Amino acid sequence: MVLDGGMSNALEDRGHDLSDALWSARLLKDAPGDIAAVHRAYYEAGAAVATTASYQASVAGFEHAGVPRDEAERLIASSVDIACQVRDELADDGQQRWVAASVGPYGAVLADGSEYRGRYGLTAAALREFHLPRLELLVAAGPDMLAVETIPDLDEAEVLVELLDELGFPAWLSYSIQGDQTRAGQPLEDAFAVAARSTSIVAVGINCCAPTDVQAAVETAVAVTDKPAVAYPNSGEAWDAGGRRWTGGASDSTALAQGWTAAGAKYVGGCCRVGPDDINALARAISRHLPGS
Repeated sequence: MVLDGGMSNALEDRGHDLSDALWSARLLKDAPGDIAAVHRAYYEAGAAVATTASYQASVAGFEHAGVPRDEAERLIASSVDIACQVRDELADDGQQRWVAASVGPYGAVLADGSEYRGRYGLTAAALREFHLPRLELLVAAGPDMLAVETIPDLDEAEVLVELLDELGFPAWLSYSIQGDQTRAGQPLEDAFAVAARSTSIVAVGINCCAPTDVQAAVETAVAVTDKPAVAYPNSGEAWDAGGRRWTGGASDSTALAQGWTAAGAKYVGGCCRVGPDDINALARAISRHLPGS
């Protein structure tokens, strides 16, 4: 199942400045039509799953930006409505498509790079208090699944898995990694094991990482959990936090994707700096290796 690519880079390509703390979530209020256009572009490129623009959206974050609570809740739910509307508008072509509501880590809302470090110094109770309200808002909006993504820390993952099982709603869980560890420095075997017995997690894997880190991580995820894997790395470029820019060159994930699917990745796509053209190439590469192709 081919996932979409990065929402933020696609919106920046449309001329939007995403430098404030709300990031792409600000456009739920200011430019929902452009969010819809990005979803449509990825679907038309061959993605079967659209991931909503809710990664960095939270009631607290919107309130800090001066948005009243009831409006903040409406905007978070609207992320699902926008994607579902685009999906439904394309339904006449007979292709099956899904909407995954993005749930980013607590660190994403801080907008200070904490999502790539983890270990926030919060108790499990505090993380639960943060995540539960927006999980409930997103589930109530009616997506097909949740994309719990870019989680840097197995401690946060433990809280999220517990909440997802309480809600009883299908989700994938993907960590942001570096090499064979989470961004917080924990072994991937331990991180994936958090989801092994979950009744709600349908796939476990990685995103927002180097393409070269994917193969081994997929193999570990499948071996530890006996669940399908999810894999959607960055373009291969590196983020320079000091200069606030991407450096280096992109790599071609299409050449690696067959290995990921052979190792057990059922959900494959792209994250930062991966656009519709890249997803189109990935979709075509994967379709060539499907049975009967």
